[in-house]
Amino acid sequence: MKSGFVSLVGRPNVGKSTLLNSILERKIAITSNVSGTTRNIIQGIYNDDDSQIVFIDTPGIHKPQNKLGTIMNKKAYTMADDVDIVLFLIDVEKGYGKGDSFILERLKELNKPIILLMNKVDKVKKDKLLELISEYSKLYDFAEIVPISALKGINVEDLINTIKKYLNDNTEYYSRDEVTNVSRNFMLGELVREKVLHLTKEEVPHSVTCLVEHFEEDEISAHVMVTIIVDRDNLKKIIIGKNGSMLKEIGTKARRDMEELLGKKVFLETYVKAIENWKDREKYLTEFGLNELE
Repeated sequence: MKSGFVSLVGRPNVGKSTLLNSILERKIAITSNVSGTTRNIIQGIYNDDDSQIVFIDTPGIHKPQNKLGTIMNKKAYTMADDVDIVLFLIDVEKGYGKGDSFILERLKELNKPIILLMNKVDKVKKDKLLELISEYSKLYDFAEIVPISALKGINVEDLINTIKKYLNDNTEYYSRDEVTNVSRNFMLGELVREKVLHLTKEEVPHSVTCLVEHFEEDEISAHVMVTIIVDRDNLKKIIIGKNGSMLKEIGTKARRDMEELLGKKVFLETYVKAIENWKDREKYLTEFGLNELE
């Protein structure tokens, strides 16, 4: 039995959440091409016959533009410090840039194995990939370099086997039926937030929060009420859309994912609330036992 904690680190939108979902073969982390989609520390628990690996999906490290960005960076760095192995993801389609270099310099300070994951290898030709592997191997003495495609599942099984070589613990930290550390309500709220980000593109910033205010279920169905919280009244208008069209589409798409997650019919109600004052916003969330960045 081998076990341990593994952190996924990289710039925003390099595929960390997609990889976590691919490893677990189910959706526990939302994905989007909007920077800052992952704001919370989400653990995904992988089990097989001879191992238990706790993967930790962290916010993308970036140059912070506000308090929220600073907190997200701090969380990502903290989780890189407190694990057994770090998976450093880069997007080979976009290429190695200043943001990657900034993160690598920080990771060099850690006294632990760093595995470089070259994501989206399906987007580059084989001869080019070999050149990139040679080029990246000169950046740092990585424990391993593994080309993958998180979206298509290429080399994900090989990655698991590679990770096992560096695990020295043998403690089972979670029961075998646990898949993640986050609550059901958190996951349901995140499904709505994902649709907001997908459908509104750059119009709505990643500070939007989706809160499950009511959940009730029986054997065949569930009733879910979600409030979408934004910090400006004009964002509320964007999310509602003309005659409620945008909010309806958000709800329809989120409901489908909720039904897949819960395995039953879902009746979803969505509302939008603008809370401009940050302290009032935190107070409102606290009433429901939810912190902006738990």
